[in-house]
Amino acid sequence: MDFEISEQMQTILEMVHSFVDDELIPLEGEMLHGDQATIDAIVAEKQAKVRQMELWAPGHPVEFGGLGLSLVDHGLLTEAIGRTPLGHTVFGTQAPDAGNVEILHEYATEEQRDRFLRPLVAGEVRSCFSMTEPETAGSNPTLLATTAAKDGDDYVINGQKWFTSSADGAAFAIVMAVTDPDAAPHQRTSMIIVPTDTPGFELIRNVSVMGHAGHGHASHGEVSYQSCRVPQTNLLGTEGAGFRIAQDRLGPGRIHHCMRWLGIASRAHDMMCERANARQIDLDGSTLADRQVIQHWVAESAAAIQGARLMTLHAAWKIDREGAKAARDEISAIKFVVANTMLEVVDRAIQVHGALGVTDDTILSYWYRHERAARIYDGADEVHKTSLGRRLLRKAAGGDR
Repeated sequence: MDFEISEQMQTILEMVHSFVDDELIPLEGEMLHGDQATIDAIVAEKQAKVRQMELWAPGHPVEFGGLGLSLVDHGLLTEAIGRTPLGHTVFGTQAPDAGNVEILHEYATEEQRDRFLRPLVAGEVRSCFSMTEPETAGSNPTLLATTAAKDGDDYVINGQKWFTSSADGAAFAIVMAVTDPDAAPHQRTSMIIVPTDTPGFELIRNVSVMGHAGHGHASHGEVSYQSCRVPQTNLLGTEGAGFRIAQDRLGPGRIHHCMRWLGIASRAHDMMCERANARQIDLDGSTLADRQVIQHWVAESAAAIQGARLMTLHAAWKIDREGAKAARDEISAIKFVVANTMLEVVDRAIQVHGALGVTDDTILSYWYRHERAARIYDGADEVHKTSLGRRLLRKAAGGDR
């Protein structure tokens, strides 16, 4: 793997770091304590500046208005903008829209691209991804209960979804539903585009997470589909391809998530160092930074972040060259390694900040609340460890992985 960053990419990263430091991080207090209308206005203002800098939608295809960066370059950029919760929305590369753009680009018809993909990349609309269910299925696509039955030229969708992130204010959902209950487990489901103004689509509530129910993009919706009728032309790809499309979506998506988590970890590490150097603990002028345990935390965290970063960039490099299927071991590994690295660094930073760390006077408590789910969504850590371990053991035994 070539670790050299192109001159163009280096310039972009310098611009982004300065923009995040000067324009976005100072707004985090408003984000934590301001009203939604004020936050929306601020985000729109900053998005306009990003467009002027010609850095809008960096990972999206050029032909649809993005910069078309490679996965490695987009990963580096994702880490830079991930240092603040405002970053991805301001740069037009937030989840779940980023993943939806990928599958629309790959599987949508030209008509679907014109209607849904182009305005999504342009930032004119938002979308949501509706797969997880509240009862037995969870996020296991082989156990989904939501159905899409054919009726004439339409699908009629019935079922209950939750953690449909960003459903609040989204223009359309990409829904994963069972179209053939008698098919093999991985061929039962399909993905269907559902405009959110379709009769039968109902946003029941924004689910409260650790005491906070988000709004707009920062929400996790519970959605009901009751006799929700859409034309069969809204099918993405082919019938029964839902599981495969979901897997295609998750490969690059995990790179985005992991590099964003590394941005969080890097910022938390910086905050930990700043606090340790500034916090006096004795009359002799000594600070937390003079304590060996703090020095160990700082060193261990820096090493863990760098190791996780190299793992993730290597996975992105392999996906760029060989595709997500060839990199499935690397993708599984980074999911649980990076999530746990990020959470441990945030926890240490909170500990170094003391009581201040658990208040909303810093961004640390926001991350502690909202990023704990990193070990759950896109597949729980335990699932990835089991899958990776099984494949490695088969390989060691000389069997088929």
